[in-house]
Amino acid sequence: MTTTIKQRLASGEIVRVLALGSLASPKLVEIAGLAGGFQGVWIDQEHSAIPHQQLELLVMACRAAGLDAFVRVAPTDYATVMRPMETGAGGVMVAQIRSTDQVRQIVQWAKYPPLGVRGLFGANYEAGYGTANPAQHIERANRERWFCVQIETLEAVECVDEIAAVEGVDSLFVGPSDLSCTLGVPGEAMHPKCIAALERVAAAVKKAGKSWGVLTRGPEHAAKCRELGCQLFSLVGDLDLVQRGLQATKKLYSDFFPAS
Repeated sequence: MTTTIKQRLASGEIVRVLALGSLASPKLVEIAGLAGGFQGVWIDQEHSAIPHQQLELLVMACRAAGLDAFVRVAPTDYATVMRPMETGAGGVMVAQIRSTDQVRQIVQWAKYPPLGVRGLFGANYEAGYGTANPAQHIERANRERWFCVQIETLEAVECVDEIAAVEGVDSLFVGPSDLSCTLGVPGEAMHPKCIAALERVAAAVKKAGKSWGVLTRGPEHAAKCRELGCQLFSLVGDLDLVQRGLQATKKLYSDFFPAS
């Protein structure tokens, strides 16, 4: 059985994940499982064009490859938050958070009663396609599904202590691109303003007894986050793999490519 990201974080592990969005493919998931050294995959439904049917196939591929999966979603509505979990994804990560009230609402969408308002439907993988005992399924889903909140807006940084303390929130995740943009230093992940925000996130999760993750922006950025207690690292995305492969190929066969 696959060890989930939630279980790994709870045991204090460093977790490596691959981001899928622009070039999401079940074959790429399979390759990542065989040769990538990752423990999980996160699938982007905020910025990509991945529909629910494709999401189901990607999560199936993750299961076959022994990788846990979580899905990044926009904080728009109940179905957007709930449906990835029905596919069997380990949890959801919600983007563009701006207030604790928003977080509490999304926790309600993500949890079954009595913790939330999620509706019960058994004809999906999470519920064993109708074979799971409803009471046991609800208890297990409420306990095992992982709920993560992205910290990438100025408003979220300002109330990060309150967000981290919300019951039902398991982890925080820093989005460095939007964070640097909202702080007025686009693309400068190592700018003092961004480092100060990382320090606030690290302090908030330590106080709340929770964990945090980051989409890394290079080895120096990753090292700084690890120094601050970060456990979950999104080290590479599908498009990064292609770009790095092209660059490495041009370097390897430099005599065949014109100097740029």
